Amino acid sequence: MMKNRKKLVREVALDILEAVEKHQSYSNLLLHSAIEKNAITGPDIGLLTELTYGTIQRKYTLDYYLAPFLKKKVEPWVREILRLSLYQIVFLDKIPDRAVIYEAVEMAKKRGHKGIASMVNGVLRSIQRKGVPSLELIEDPVERISIETSHPQWLVRRWSDQFGLERTKTMCETNLIAPTQTARVNLTKATRDEVIELLRQEGFQVEKSEMIPEAVHILRGNMARSTAFQKGFLTIQDESSMIVAYALQLEEHMKVLDACAAPGGKTTHLAEVLNNTGEVYALDLHQHKVKLIKDNAGRLDLTNIQVRSTDSRKANKLFPKESFDRILVDAPCSGLGVVRRKPDIKYTKQEKDLRSLQKVQLDILSAVAPLLKKDGLLVYSTCTVDREENEGTIKQFLENEREFEPEMLTTLPEPIQSLTTGHFVQIFPQDFGGDGFFISSFRKKV
Repeated sequence: MMKNRKKLVREVALDILEAVEKHQSYSNLLLHSAIEKNAITGPDIGLLTELTYGTIQRKYTLDYYLAPFLKKKVEPWVREILRLSLYQIVFLDKIPDRAVIYEAVEMAKKRGHKGIASMVNGVLRSIQRKGVPSLELIEDPVERISIETSHPQWLVRRWSDQFGLERTKTMCETNLIAPTQTARVNLTKATRDEVIELLRQEGFQVEKSEMIPEAVHILRGNMARSTAFQKGFLTIQDESSMIVAYALQLEEHMKVLDACAAPGGKTTHLAEVLNNTGEVYALDLHQHKVKLIKDNAGRLDLTNIQVRSTDSRKANKLFPKESFDRILVDAPCSGLGVVRRKPDIKYTKQEKDLRSLQKVQLDILSAVAPLLKKDGLLVYSTCTVDREENEGTIKQFLENEREFEPEMLTTLPEPIQSLTTGHFVQIFPQDFGGDGFFISSFRKKV
């Protein structure tokens, strides 16, 4: 029975890998759907996640290892079998090589014919005998980082130019490590200690975050399935994302605009910091995402959130000028700070995408700027790591909008405060294990 389950997991992993490669589908969405569809449970969920994300994360490295053993071009699905199998052989300890090779041959027979199965068997056994080629053979440092951490060369070169080779190498290496699940306690309903006790009673292994006072780390268990989550005691959210609420310097009864709100993690955090007072207006372009925000607010028993389905670039049609005490623009971005959670991002993005996104970001900022009251704060954030996309955008914003001035970031949690540069902070994945994130703040002149 267990053998059949492991076989199913490998076949499902192969299906996901094919879909990601062929259709540029999102691996995280496919993974969630496949778990539900195939009724995968318990440790098998962990194995499927490891096989899928691990193979995608290490794609360039695996192809480098395979190259000397492939005499001719193979079909995409065959390459995926080889990548999936080689990932297990090279990077996983608990699965015997013989079992990996046997299952690879069986999958090749099922999807192709004996000739393909024989080739798959031959390639994997040759690697088993001879070992993989050394990465030290790659002389160019940018190319070597690209291959050994499976990041596109253009991205490694861009980051190296912006942040230096060593920081880039460390960031790329960190991007290969699965992040710890973190959650934000809903302080309008309970203290962090009370929620930790609830989770431990349910069998979860939990510890306090040392960075965010309302955050916890989930070391074992699926938080979304907990009773504490379902009853609205907490929200799954990365710690970097939680810092945004601190930058806004919120006070009770304020009126706040979250211009790019879905799925609502930051929206609900703002509402909680306001202690269910004031008003938080959450905007998103897509109706199905608006529903997510409403569902989150309802689960958390937050009554101070108003949700609207609209393009934030047209927000001035919904609200009069100087309506808000605070505005958050968590802008659409390249997402290069969340590669650990969505490994396919690094392969699908292109350098030109970053330039086209900046126009959208500036359009949103200029559209919502008139809606802020004088002496109010506007906070701009992204989940990416790129100097042009982040610092370049805020520099251009300040040049375009003369009634705004930089607001020094002085209210962030202590561990983050040391990373700030005046009115902005660039958080790297390696800084404390959270997502790569950028936050900046502006005050509207009186």
